[in-house]
Amino acid sequence: MTALLLGALGLTLSLAVPGILAHARWPGRAPVAAIVLWQSITLAGILCALGVVLAGPQELIDEFGSGKPVGVAALIAALAVATLIIIRLLVSLAGVSYRSRTRRARHRMLVDLLDSAERHGALPAEVPDGLRVLDGPLPFAYCLPGRRPRVVLSGGALQVLDSSQVGAVIAHEQAHLRYRHDLVMESFTAFYRAVPRPLRSRAPLDAVHLLLEMAADDAARQRNGAEPLRSALSVLSDAVSPEVPDEIASGATVERHRRLDRLAGADTRSVALTVLASAMAAGLLVLPTVILVVPWLDRALTAWPL
Repeated sequence: MTALLLGALGLTLSLAVPGILAHARWPGRAPVAAIVLWQSITLAGILCALGVVLAGPQELIDEFGSGKPVGVAALIAALAVATLIIIRLLVSLAGVSYRSRTRRARHRMLVDLLDSAERHGALPAEVPDGLRVLDGPLPFAYCLPGRRPRVVLSGGALQVLDSSQVGAVIAHEQAHLRYRHDLVMESFTAFYRAVPRPLRSRAPLDAVHLLLEMAADDAARQRNGAEPLRSALSVLSDAVSPEVPDEIASGATVERHRRLDRLAGADTRSVALTVLASAMAAGLLVLPTVILVVPWLDRALTAWPL
């Protein structure tokens, strides 16, 4: 029964919950808490898959009865499958991480070579280390995370943004770097690629990307005010970061702009939603473990033919 319940929970978390949560409106008011909830959903789905693999053979033996050799073989097979699941996740994470770091290293070298140092005089007085300005008429801004992070602006952006808008843009990109949003996206990307195609959903990837942008918007809004950020976002609405998939960039920009218009005076509600989402994330990880896994583990330790 434990394996059946864990399987049902895992399928629900993998196939049903992502679509529901991705279309909800409340995550925009508490983006950090919503990201934590998405992470708990992902982790709970992994734990459910491992639980099914480990609990299933033992419950079948209890139901139909088998000798000690069959039980030992079932235990070895369950542990092997669980190990393969973990290895697949780790390999996927290592592959995503390696490709991202290799791509960013090449990109970092290029922006260092193409940096227009003479344009730095047009920047605000306080600029971060590692800021680079590239010549070109197209206004854009993005960051390159890593041990040697870069914030990249174009000459076109400096021409159309005033000093307060430039400060808001820089604060937004610094928030991405400070809170290592790249690691969050890498973990979700790795999980997405590791899950078999019929059981995976792209909704978490798209939703978490938008929530990370909103979280960075909040950091820039607190530091520079909402109006410079809102107007800068309007000017840079057509610019696309190399880290952002083209198919979701435009929609994310529109939603971020609408959110900034809605957020005035919403702090109390945001705090309540943050507390609620955090409690849901904790409950999603703790309750299934306590209710389903702990009782099964107690029975299994006495039942497995070791």
